[in-house]
Amino acid sequence: MTSSATFHDFGVPTVLVDILTGQGISEPTPIQAATLRDSLAGRDVLGRGRTGSGKTLAFALPLVARLADSKSPRTRRKPRALILVPTRELVTQIDAVIKPFARAMGLNTLTVFGGVGQNPQVRGLDAGVDILIACPGRLEDLITQGHCRLDAVQVTVLDEADHMADLGFLPGVRRLLRQTPKTGQRLLFSATLDKAIDVLVREFLTKPVTHEADSAQSPVAAMSHHVLGVEKDLRVPVLIDLTSAPGRTVIFTRTKHGAKALVRQLNSRGVPAVDLHGNLSQNARTRNMEAFSSGAVSTLVATDVAARGIHVDDIALVIHADPPAEHKAYLHRSGRTARAGREGTVITLMTPDQRADVRSLTRAAGIHPTTTHLSDTQHPVLRELAPGERVLVEGIAAPVAAPQRQSRKAPSNRAANGRARNSSPGSGARRAGAGSGGGGNTASGSGARRNGAGSSSRSNGTGTGTRSAGSGSTGNHSAANFSRRSR
Repeated sequence: MTSSATFHDFGVPTVLVDILTGQGISEPTPIQAATLRDSLAGRDVLGRGRTGSGKTLAFALPLVARLADSKSPRTRRKPRALILVPTRELVTQIDAVIKPFARAMGLNTLTVFGGVGQNPQVRGLDAGVDILIACPGRLEDLITQGHCRLDAVQVTVLDEADHMADLGFLPGVRRLLRQTPKTGQRLLFSATLDKAIDVLVREFLTKPVTHEADSAQSPVAAMSHHVLGVEKDLRVPVLIDLTSAPGRTVIFTRTKHGAKALVRQLNSRGVPAVDLHGNLSQNARTRNMEAFSSGAVSTLVATDVAARGIHVDDIALVIHADPPAEHKAYLHRSGRTARAGREGTVITLMTPDQRADVRSLTRAAGIHPTTTHLSDTQHPVLRELAPGERVLVEGIAAPVAAPQRQSRKAPSNRAANGRARNSSPGSGARRAGAGSGGGGNTASGSGARRNGAGSSSRSNGTGTGTRSAGSGSTGNHSAANFSRRSR
């Protein structure tokens, strides 16, 4: 098996390969190359690969291909395939990935998760569904109410199994798996394999074939790891400096309150940011993720629980505003960047009382970060880690009624939503998109995106126009508070 093997070589149907080609995907990632042949053959597979390694397509392609081949009829309230995942955001993102392939094969999909009304989900089950993508809790509720049965499931996928274990979901997962036919195919994917995962494997997988690629426990070569030593009163100013540079940034905090407070501080200083944590309603979570993934807002502040729901490419900078308590959380957080072979930078802020903990953390994670101690925000390392002109936006706190979608051709009206500070002709305005794909507004000047330009959602700022300015209440930090860029 060579790295030049194609999807055709592994037996992926031509119809699905054509869709991949249309998406610019021509060669399998290591985890896909390792697992596709066995998955397509109907074997139970245990796959281990870090976040961003391509696990979703590794199970989506064989699932769709095998369901299409089976030609069994769609039955009311009895899904033919089940994908279990730990978070609502991941449900939505997997659905977005798998839907084009399913449609091409005449299959449909349905998402099931809590935090929203269940009536649309019930109607979807009543109509019959081929591929059900679900969080365990809501699915158990629907089964208990008689809206769903799992005895017709032919293929079961358990994604992010280690995260389900961390969240305490495994008892519910086991109850659900026991309702699926023992003769069905089961695919289990995880970034790490520990004792909790072993229990699932022994009980539910039959003679599984194990494949490992891009383990989350090993440092990612494409990531550069840095520790910035700061006094407590310098922590927020450093974050403002880093996030006011061009590019997508994810900041992690330990608590929901910390995430909310930090977003309020960033917004008040001119950095459009949204948060993602368990206290938000599902609608707010969806709006905020949409704003971040579309490029309308380029800074996302999240908690550890929400970390696994962030699957967005072209995140160049991950900042641990609060160092995580354990190395697994560090690796999972950091996995938001350097996805699909891209480069990325990981920064950990360390106050004097955290030095011993951070040393232990990085040692356990197996990384050797570059450590720099800062006395102010003028240190040159900040410009090295986040290159580009710093641009802050005034007027973010002014409320708006609803998000406005901008014309693809027209530049944004910065005067209506707040005006940018610290920008000038010849220097790239903050997060202006002029690359291939990503759909931001454009700005004159250089303003190169971290680690290069020209990729989706990254920009070297070579167009004309202005940066989209955020506006809206900072109370719930919803994406509705920011004007959207054209896509």
